[in-house]
Amino acid sequence: MTTHLDPPGIQWRRVSSKYIAAELLSGVLFWGVVIAVALVLYLLVDVEWAIWVVWGALAFLVLGAIFTARQVRAYGYQLRDDDLVVRRGIMFLRVVSVPYGRMQLVDINRGPLMRWLGLSELKFVTAAAASAVVIPGLPEFEAEALRDRLVELAESRRAGL
Repeated sequence: MTTHLDPPGIQWRRVSSKYIAAELLSGVLFWGVVIAVALVLYLLVDVEWAIWVVWGALAFLVLGAIFTARQVRAYGYQLRDDDLVVRRGIMFLRVVSVPYGRMQLVDINRGPLMRWLGLSELKFVTAAAASAVVIPGLPEFEAEALRDRLVELAESRRAGL
């Protein structure tokens, strides 16, 4: 899928399809807790509005499940000669180009669910602290290789300044 925001000639590398399962499971866990608490309030304490919370949470759970796969497929990245280009989003599409020489920190995060699925999240911060970019759902080996490559490219570009 390409848009008018995509740089010309770019071939997006996608995140792992296992990331869909991670997002779905995390949504089920969150909304499951909300539903359980609301049901307890409704059944044991007789709080009338709690049943509306249950229906609302179920609606959000279903909508989340519908849109998750499409949202995960919208993530992409590409290493180019001078920068890394990252895209995400469906309705609010964001395409970010990060010059290698501006990268200051490249970090890999793995929560328990992501570790269980063999996935990682790669986060890198540039000279502008507010401009952190995240690529979630990368296989562990790919995240480590990408981190090493980005650090190598960043060091070589900063040395040339």
